[in-house]
Amino acid sequence: MDLCVIGAGYVGLVSATCFAELGHNVVCIDKDLDKIKLLKNYEIPIYEPGLSDLIKNNMMLERLDFSNDLIASIKNNPLILIAVGTPSNEDGSSDLKHVVSVAEIIGQHIENDKVVIIKSTVPVGTNLLIKNKIEKELAKRNIYNVSIDVVFNPEFLREGSAINDFMCPDRIVIGLENNKSKELILQLYEKLILNDHPILFMDLKSAELTKYASNSMLALRISFMNELASFCEVLGANIDHVKNGMGLDKRIGTEFLQCGLGYGGSCFPKDIKALISSMKENKLTSKILTAVEEVNQNQRILFFNKILTHFNNDIKNKVLCLWGLAFKANTDDVRESPAAYLINMLTNAGAYVNVNDPKALKFVDHCLSNVQQVSACEDMYQTLENADALIIATDWQIYKNPDFDKIEKLLKEKTIFDGRNIFAHFNLKDLGWKYYNIGNHYGQEKN
Repeated sequence: MDLCVIGAGYVGLVSATCFAELGHNVVCIDKDLDKIKLLKNYEIPIYEPGLSDLIKNNMMLERLDFSNDLIASIKNNPLILIAVGTPSNEDGSSDLKHVVSVAEIIGQHIENDKVVIIKSTVPVGTNLLIKNKIEKELAKRNIYNVSIDVVFNPEFLREGSAINDFMCPDRIVIGLENNKSKELILQLYEKLILNDHPILFMDLKSAELTKYASNSMLALRISFMNELASFCEVLGANIDHVKNGMGLDKRIGTEFLQCGLGYGGSCFPKDIKALISSMKENKLTSKILTAVEEVNQNQRILFFNKILTHFNNDIKNKVLCLWGLAFKANTDDVRESPAAYLINMLTNAGAYVNVNDPKALKFVDHCLSNVQQVSACEDMYQTLENADALIIATDWQIYKNPDFDKIEKLLKEKTIFDGRNIFAHFNLKDLGWKYYNIGNHYGQEKN
């Protein structure tokens, strides 16, 4: 099938590439000409494991191409997939200007029937709004015999495992206005369906809400475990033991029970805000989602206070080593990164920070406020030289089994603040370290 994907951001780029891998002919459109030039030269603007090779292979097979010619692409392809950004407005609502703009351009230029698939995360009711926008533009041109079917197909991609999530989905959610497009969608996902990946057809509003509900539930689990971790510290319990005891219950499972510095990235923070805002617009208040967001924001402050308390509430001119800048491992995404929040709090308090990250250092200037107090180090051990403490902010695999003898020689004192609990099993306190982690009472006491 011929498919046009509008938007070469994270979702658009992964979706376009994976649809090409499924055997479809895909052109991916973006208005950023520099990005298109990079992609045509096999240079990938984001880091996602396996994506670069997949793009190259499908371009060489001539199943995947990139262009900034939006008008030609929407005219020539029967299927148009919209994957543009929907960032948060100041009040938390979703900014739909990019989606609406694309819809208007579609209506201004198409001349025959189209199926428009929305991948962008949008509030309930947006898909019908998009259809109305397209039909309004068609009416301005006195075109009334062109059929527009709008389909909502939310993405459930995790950064760091997006290729596998697309190719081996737990479910494929499809929101339809009517059944006219159902056969085309079945053809689009035929290979995945034949591999026993379930496809769920439902009404548009239910599909739109399913996306928000899914991310909100995952965010809720993270905030719940972080709040429980604070209680463990007070009680003298161990959050890792509690997590294991909970996770073996099949009704609960083990996913998203890891405590840490809170959730970040491009989805959870934005989607929680958008759902709260959407509920307010409908005269409802979500006490649960509001609490989820508050706990998440507070988690960074609690961890910052541990650092501050250790240094007797004065970190001015202290040098702190921080491992990790991306919001989680296996991505270079620093949007809403807990590590970035933490660095900004540390530098605002007068500290200097040496930061390392395997993939995200290129975004230091983009996501940090006091860059003159931050040194980006390509070598993880270089960050330790003459530093007063080591802070773990992202759980990259490279950090999980370091050379502690080397760390001890480079640090001024044997102090570690572990925001991801990756060293909890090393019993560092018994080896003379001042070790602070999350949800474990033995890591909270000052030696």
